[in-house]
Amino acid sequence: MDLLHALTTFTRIVETGSFSAVARESNIGHSAVTRLIGQLESHFGVRLFHRTTRRLSLTQDGQDLLGLARHMIEVADEITATMSRQQGKPTGLVRVAMPVGATRLLVPRLREFLEYHPGLSVEVLVSDRVENLIEARIDLALRVGAVNDASLVTRNIGTFGRVAVAAPSYLERHGAPATPADLINHSCILPDLGPESGHWTFDGPDGRVRVAVSGALIANSTEVIRHAALAGYGIALLTELQVVDDIRLRRLQRVLPEYPIERYQVSIVYPSRRHLALRTRAVIDFLVEQFRTIESRLAEERVLGEISAAWLV
Repeated sequence: MDLLHALTTFTRIVETGSFSAVARESNIGHSAVTRLIGQLESHFGVRLFHRTTRRLSLTQDGQDLLGLARHMIEVADEITATMSRQQGKPTGLVRVAMPVGATRLLVPRLREFLEYHPGLSVEVLVSDRVENLIEARIDLALRVGAVNDASLVTRNIGTFGRVAVAAPSYLERHGAPATPADLINHSCILPDLGPESGHWTFDGPDGRVRVAVSGALIANSTEVIRHAALAGYGIALLTELQVVDDIRLRRLQRVLPEYPIERYQVSIVYPSRRHLALRTRAVIDFLVEQFRTIESRLAEERVLGEISAAWLV
């Protein structure tokens, strides 16, 4: 029995709460996972789980082993990271979670980075939801807005804006709003944010304005909202990062440009560890560099009075 592998499987069962989930993510059969845990129990002469048809819980011995197993896995990771640093080359797989809107700019830039690091692989996990990094085995994630999880290391990498946009076809049919209050007469494409979905906030000459908006389409994906805007469904609030290309190519037009929208922070977050693997650090450095370049160029475009993305093509 590979003890480290067995302990890793054991911790994943605890984190996911399921033998079946670990079997699926490992691409092995449920019976193989059960057999491995049986071998681990025999090795230590203890029972690790209370198992019923509805519930899986740790025995006291299982709870004692969990802390030791996590420590052993962390030490093994530190050994791997140390040896990689000595070789000076990042190797292995890095799992990165990011919002849908970020992929349009970052994924094309990954090619050159991965060519420079041939021993490195990056798995991009796309979701606008906030994932539990430890349970999902995610090495690092891009987060938009405030990060309130004290268990994560947070590195702020840029501040970006949102813009109100609509397709030319929609504006030809319905005209453009002159003030935020005019949005009451327009169809807006709403994010699925619960009660806040129906309100947008703008900064105007007389201060902050919060207006009620409505529309026939609600989506839990910013990329779906973007496609709906392109199709002429109505007015959408999207990030500069998402629509910079569409505005340059005149597929979308700015709406209410005199009324800025609250800016937001983009951060990299990752689980706290004393020694960060070289492969993870390399990806973090890549993301920091890319976002600094993007933020600097967008700032130049704002000074010029329009957003252009010729530099992205």
